Amino acid sequence: MSDRKGSPKPTGDLGVPLPPQIPPKLPIVALGMSLGSFLAITYVLCVLFDLWFPALAMNPLWSKFLPGFVWLTWPSFFLGLIEAFAYGWYVALVFGPLFNLFSAWQFRLSRTPAVSK
Repeated sequence: MSDRKGSPKPTGDLGVPLPPQIPPKLPIVALGMSLGSFLAITYVLCVLFDLWFPALAMNPLWSKFLPGFVWLTWPSFFLGLIEAFAYGWYVALVFGPLFNLFSAWQFRLSRTPAVSK
C-alpha cells in the first residue's frame, strides 16, 4: 500500500468521539397544546356531525363525558370546548412526564455495561 500525502496516520484511536447522547424527551407544553387542540377540533366536528345527522347523534354520550354539558346551548357548547381542551392537557400532563421518565430509565439501562461473571 502506498502512503499518500495527506492521508491520516493511524494513531490507535477508534475514531472521532461522538457527542454525548441524551434520551428522547417529549416537550410537555407542545404536547398539551397539540392534544388539547386535537380534542377541541374533534369535539367541534362531532357537534357538527350531530347537527347534520340527528338520527346518528352522539349527544347522550357528551353528557357522560363532559360534566355540565347540555345539548345544545351556546354556554354548554363552549363549556364542552373548554373541557375537551382540558382533557388534552390532562393526557399531556400525565403521559408526557411518564414517557420522559421511562425513556430516561431505558436510556440509562442501555448505556450500563453488562456485567459478566
